[in-house]
Amino acid sequence: MINNKKIYMLLTDTGTLFTRMIKLYTKKPFNHASIALDENLMGVYSFGRTSRRNPFFGGFVKENISEELFTNAKCAIYCCTVNDYQINKMNAYIQKIESQKEIYRYNLLGLVAIMLNKKFNRENAFFCSEFVASVLMESDNFNFEKPLSLITPHDLQKEPAFQLVYQGKLADYTKPGSDSIA
Repeated sequence: MINNKKIYMLLTDTGTLFTRMIKLYTKKPFNHASIALDENLMGVYSFGRTSRRNPFFGGFVKENISEELFTNAKCAIYCCTVNDYQINKMNAYIQKIESQKEIYRYNLLGLVAIMLNKKFNRENAFFCSEFVASVLMESDNFNFEKPLSLITPHDLQKEPAFQLVYQGKLADYTKPGSDSIA
């Protein structure tokens, strides 16, 4: 028997200097993407800063949405229904990367390539939306019209399989007793 489960995609605007710089170029409200395999957002995964003070040191991160970085973050949370096989494939892929996170890097050069609209793959390197797209591709349920190295948070937002379930302050979504969880 196949059970359906929901996965969640978070698009955020943390308001940091790095985010504001990206936003100047993209003109989009959300410039960071993460994926969660549970509705309570206890396991949120992405590629981003590994140092609180320096956005240029980055790699695989398991994000804690209660952390200071997300305190005042604005967000859009989307969900999609997948089956056990698909969620198991995505989880195994994430766990493999997490177990080898020391070999993975943030693909800062990939952000420059997006600005030039040039495909640019780096081994063991992702930026946030590139990582989320690769996790989704791993499920054998998603196909993107452009190379993963050119996928932006805005592209993910337009993925038809996902439905918006919440938009607002991330802290409000996670409040105990909140009725915003779909």
